[in-house]
Amino acid sequence: MKVRPYIIFVTLLFYPVFLSVSLIVSLVLIALGIIRRPFLTKRQAQRMIRLYMLIYGKIVIRLGFPWIRIRYEDMDSEHPHPCIYICNHRSASDPFVMAVLSGEFVQVVNTWPFKLPVYGFFARFAGYLNIRQISIESFLAQGKKLLSQSVAIVGFPEGTRSTTLKMGPFHSAMFRLALASKVPIVPICLQGTEHTPAKGSLWICPTEVKVRKLPAISYDLYKDMSPFKLKNYVRDIIDKQLQEMN
Repeated sequence: MKVRPYIIFVTLLFYPVFLSVSLIVSLVLIALGIIRRPFLTKRQAQRMIRLYMLIYGKIVIRLGFPWIRIRYEDMDSEHPHPCIYICNHRSASDPFVMAVLSGEFVQVVNTWPFKLPVYGFFARFAGYLNIRQISIESFLAQGKKLLSQSVAIVGFPEGTRSTTLKMGPFHSAMFRLALASKVPIVPICLQGTEHTPAKGSLWICPTEVKVRKLPAISYDLYKDMSPFKLKNYVRDIIDKQLQEMN
């Protein structure tokens, strides 16, 4: 595959800037954390780290400007919290793009994000959930505890990044948690991240990334559904929106 010169230019510019900024931001946040930690409870310390993760994410998603533009569309005037955010998954950059959200939240991710420099370090201390390394019973228990503390949960139920614009099947864990915790489900559509970068590639292609937050699905609406029916119901909602966005 022939790579265009401007893609090479953007890629060679982005990664050094990303690593440099990540190093500076991590040192600053770690220093602030060390200074503040003795005066905080465990719960307050976790809230602080999640805030730092959000700040770091907001900085990262602006590093590609003007070649990578983030457009956030909120289709709901109400903002239920806590809730479970359900997102489609197209790129390794998707967890960073979640910084468009507000409030305290953790993400449910595979093992690989914990291996990333800076992001992985903070993710462990923030209490992000590694779906590959915990049992479903432990996942449900930890998820319910987080939601009871008014911490939202962000998940990518495809489990792995799609190599096409077609979504993969959803796994049931996030929907079992929703039924057990009785909180609203908020679907989120990601379009454009498949270029930043594509799965199996490091090339950063100039693009516009669209993040569309759909209206919340209340517990009263889905309480009589099975996890299987619920996951397909939410998947269909996201898929229909993605077809419009594409």
